[in-house]
Amino acid sequence: MLERAADKPPAGPKDLAMLTLHDRRRGPDRRAFLRIGGLGLGGLTLPHLLAAAEAKRTFTDRAVIFLFLHGGPSQIETFDPKMTAPEGVRSATGEVQTRLPGVTFGGTFPKLAALADKLSVVRSFVTGDGNHDIKPVVGKDTFGANLGSAYARVVGTNRPSSGMPTNVALFPRAVEPTAGPAQANFGNFAASGPFGLNYAPFDPSGGGQLHKDMRLSLPMDRLADRQALLGELDRVQRDLGVAATFDAMERVRQQAFDTIRGGVSDAFDLAKEDPATVARYDTAPLVRPENIDKKWKNYNHYVDNAKTLGRLLLLARRLCERGAGFVTVTTNFVWDMHADVNNATVTEGMRYMGGPLDHALSAFIEDVHARGLQDKILLVATGEMGRTPKVNKTGGRDHWGNLAPLLLTGGGLNMGRVIGQSNRDAGEPATEPVRPTNLIATVLHTLLDMGEVRVVPGLPREIAATMTGYEPIAGLHD
Repeated sequence: MLERAADKPPAGPKDLAMLTLHDRRRGPDRRAFLRIGGLGLGGLTLPHLLAAAEAKRTFTDRAVIFLFLHGGPSQIETFDPKMTAPEGVRSATGEVQTRLPGVTFGGTFPKLAALADKLSVVRSFVTGDGNHDIKPVVGKDTFGANLGSAYARVVGTNRPSSGMPTNVALFPRAVEPTAGPAQANFGNFAASGPFGLNYAPFDPSGGGQLHKDMRLSLPMDRLADRQALLGELDRVQRDLGVAATFDAMERVRQQAFDTIRGGVSDAFDLAKEDPATVARYDTAPLVRPENIDKKWKNYNHYVDNAKTLGRLLLLARRLCERGAGFVTVTTNFVWDMHADVNNATVTEGMRYMGGPLDHALSAFIEDVHARGLQDKILLVATGEMGRTPKVNKTGGRDHWGNLAPLLLTGGGLNMGRVIGQSNRDAGEPATEPVRPTNLIATVLHTLLDMGEVRVVPGLPREIAATMTGYEPIAGLHD
């Protein structure tokens, strides 16, 4: 039998079997572990394989990275600087001219400005309220689930061809063991809502919401023995008259073992990447911890963001390139610029946050274009809200739900565009608002053939009857 962390049997089909591999020669180092959801027990059953085959016709060959800018970035200091507005309204960091005539970005984004023809921004995006939460990646419009969980519910938890998890969440500890834990004060990125725990995001940093009793542990040097035992059991059952079924099962098990020992683990290992590429993505040199004012309670979050943002995006690209379909990336709660005891002023905060975001996103855009992946991977960058049009008396901007920044790049969508316009103080849309359901629809239409999804039997009504009716962002798909 495979080793269990506990003798207690599974509580039911919603529990997710996890296969944990470790190499005894390397000891208990966190990086020596690989946990694969859906490749342990449940992922190798024939019904799962048949469901995966049924789902294949619904999904495209594209992937989405959802970069969640936790805390609510300012729409003005990012991509709508409003330099003709009065002082206290216009961008506190100035502006920079982009490659698009007449279009400027906030002053901390010169690299993105030079790549503006390869991205699109939305200046009329309305999240709906100024609450600290994790919408639109997890919220009422996704039925309380991570958007990737809805996707995984349609296509399955793992790619049958490679074993790669289809839905992944990356937090700072995925690339930096010394970083703080994923913040859960404002929502659960691993929420799977009505779609079931099986479809929760796979978290390589070890913070996933998985049933502890279903975690399996298997030393690498015993893998071959376990594989042989499973093969013998299959042959016994095949002799009882189900040969065709178990021939198929044996082939898939072999593929799963090969995957676990090879490709999937490599995808999660940045040491396998070209060092020059790792260096290009790296945001750590941009904001040194000693140059961040320690008086802010969010000091550690600023440090973690600088240390990990670029490498998280590189890891996300590697996973999408190898079969992941939806990857959530976040560096915790760092965009809340009230200028209070917790948070820096807008001007100071953008020094900590704007530079790393500009660097990481520009590295990503250049990288995917160099690799020919610009039509295969869509990256979305936004937060749960924007900031007030007027700077407060201490030099910060407060919560604002009537307008928020939104950037998209790749995915075969129309790039080099400014979608919508804001009013004179960037407090409200001056054109038709773009809402979270529109963004969700753009993501789903990138990932799925929504016409096919409507007729897939057995899908939850939240997907089949509701999310299929969301309208994509106008101007990106025509």
